[in-house]
Amino acid sequence: MTRVKGGPHTHLRHMKMLKASKGFFGSRHRIFRRANETMLKALWYAYRDRRTRKRDIRRLWIARINAGSRLQGVSYSQLVFGLKKASITLNRKMLADLAIRDPQVFNTVVAKAKAAI
Repeated sequence: MTRVKGGPHTHLRHMKMLKASKGFFGSRHRIFRRANETMLKALWYAYRDRRTRKRDIRRLWIARINAGSRLQGVSYSQLVFGLKKASITLNRKMLADLAIRDPQVFNTVVAKAKAAI
C-alpha cells in the first residue's frame, strides 16, 4: 500500500491556525507550533473567563447595592433580608441599576425594606 502524506491538508490546517493567531506577538503568530500553543491557551482562557465574567458582574452589583444602602444606614445583608420580609422581588441587577441611575426610587425601596425589618 502506498503512503499518503496529506501535505496540502496539513498546510491548510496550519494556515487556519496561523490566521486565527493573527495579532499575537513575535513567533506566536508566525510559527505554527508556538501559534498553536498560544491559540489553545487563549481559547481556554476565553472559556474560563466567560464563566468568571458572570461572577465579577454579580460582585459589582452587590458592591453598588451595598454602597447605596449604606448611605441610607442599612448594610447589604440587612437590605436583602428586609426585601425578603417585605416580599419585594427585585434582582440584584435591577437594584444596582436603581442605585446608580435612580437613587430616589432606590431610597424608597430601602425605606420599605427597613420598615419590614
